[in-house]
Amino acid sequence: MSAPGKPAKSVSASAPSTGGGGGIDRIAEFEQAIQDAAQSTQRYVLRLYVTGTTPRSSKAVQNIRALCEEHLRGRYDLEVIDIYQQPVLARGEQIIAAPTLIKKLPEPLRKLVGDLSDTDRVLIGLDLVPAERNDQGHDDGDDSKGVV
Repeated sequence: MSAPGKPAKSVSASAPSTGGGGGIDRIAEFEQAIQDAAQSTQRYVLRLYVTGTTPRSSKAVQNIRALCEEHLRGRYDLEVIDIYQQPVLARGEQIIAAPTLIKKLPEPLRKLVGDLSDTDRVLIGLDLVPAERNDQGHDDGDDSKGVV
């Protein structure tokens, strides 16, 4: 309340300015997404379908194990399935190419085809980093086919 004859003081609250750039906000969001993924307790259930011990299959197994140990240590289950030895499982998952990695959990289900050598594509396919990270659209010559 103000005294008679004196104007009332007005107090307003305003949000801090971000400088209008927006770039800082995107970087902060990206860094937060990486931290959230790294600190998440979500368990990943992965199945890798391979064709025996071919070089591509061996490379896919090596690549996904290294990636999981680096980014999902202690919170993933990886099952490697040879479609020659267990064709019924491959038919049930409608596998038409190998190697194929299926992310069963967390949802949504994703399928990645190839030897999994393009780490950025695999991380995006597993929802471990935002898609903006790999938006250059360049072909780096690897044999990874990407997300299906």
